[in-house]
Amino acid sequence: MSLPDRSALSRREYVRALVATGGATALSACLELSDSENEDEDQVPAGVDDPSSLPERQHAWDESLPADGDENVRPAEHHVLVALSLDDGVANGDGIDPDARETVEDALRTLERAYERSNDGLLFTVGYTPSYFDRFEEPLPESVHLPEPEPLREGETPAFDEFDALLHLASDRPEVVLEAEEGLFGERESVNGVEPEAELSGVFDREDDRRRTGFVGDGLPAERTDVPGVPETIPEDAPFFMGFRSGFVDSQASEDRVTLESGPFAGGTTQQVSSMEINLEQWFDQENHYQRVSKLFSPEHADEEAVGEVGEALGATNGLTDERIAATEDDARGRGVVGHAQKAARAREDGEPPLLRRDFNTVDGDRPGLHFLSLQREIADFVRVREAMNGTDLDVATANNGILHYLFVDRRGNYLVPPRSLRALPPADPNGDS
Repeated sequence: MSLPDRSALSRREYVRALVATGGATALSACLELSDSENEDEDQVPAGVDDPSSLPERQHAWDESLPADGDENVRPAEHHVLVALSLDDGVANGDGIDPDARETVEDALRTLERAYERSNDGLLFTVGYTPSYFDRFEEPLPESVHLPEPEPLREGETPAFDEFDALLHLASDRPEVVLEAEEGLFGERESVNGVEPEAELSGVFDREDDRRRTGFVGDGLPAERTDVPGVPETIPEDAPFFMGFRSGFVDSQASEDRVTLESGPFAGGTTQQVSSMEINLEQWFDQENHYQRVSKLFSPEHADEEAVGEVGEALGATNGLTDERIAATEDDARGRGVVGHAQKAARAREDGEPPLLRRDFNTVDGDRPGLHFLSLQREIADFVRVREAMNGTDLDVATANNGILHYLFVDRRGNYLVPPRSLRALPPADPNGDS
């Protein structure tokens, strides 16, 4: 794939385009740009000598990420989702080749030795699909709920992730996610100065047509107005395409809440990824700020001017009080509009959100979209939230039913993200070690 035209893009636009392009050539261009602008003191921080000292939870990222002034966790800026399929011969009637397991673990430990576990270094997880576990004679334990993905709204026809595994790489540094990906597949002699102990080639094939990329951060979406479907009216400081902040700490599940508590996969979690397009032109050109706030949060948020230009007035919470959640049906019937967050909040349990969102913007396919990545204890939690968001029980027109009118799901996948001790080609029954 050819590289983007550097002369036509700002630095930030250029590096995002390089991450989306991927491959050794894009990495070389990214490293060249980084080397020309960074001083010695701005080198990528190294990892740990002993990876076994790292958290058992792959998804334990929050303590390694910075927070904003309201104590909301700030996600890493650059993200890559690498789709992986097992090579022929890795799995047979006797289960998974133990040498292949050792190879995968050695490759992943190389990343942990090379990069600090932080947004300035590298954060990553590897998760496995139901298709991966279907090859085993023993089923997953009852403590793990990992169904096949399915449509979750009438008329929705997404494709499904039916490969074996998904590697999620995240960093504030674009060269890091590219270098880590290439290093895992033998395209680098070293990663951040560390010689790889092993590579995934020979165990996994990369599904390049399923590779997904994206970004999140204040001001980043507004720099993508060169992409078809991204209007110039996106607020300059918005971190997400739809114009508002997200990931409020008091409106997110904690890492404890989404972690499996029992069974052989205790310490792991489940992950779902819904990749969707967003009709931003209609969202910004046909709706004013008041209407966007009403549909994304609630009509009361708009009445009280509680959100601010991009959500900065909300602080650490999305402002969905018990009263505003309870008013959802009345707002639908009496005001003819309900908010997306207002509807979804109805799926809280004992007042606590069940999902930990780690989604990010994308311009994959040269269209604006969102890779909605969430962690939850079981996929049923996500399904319950999605059903609440659909609002089929509400007496309201589709155009005013939150943001459903503007989102179109193209692809969906469900994954088990095991604890670190089981992340390398896990058996379905770790106690039986198939």
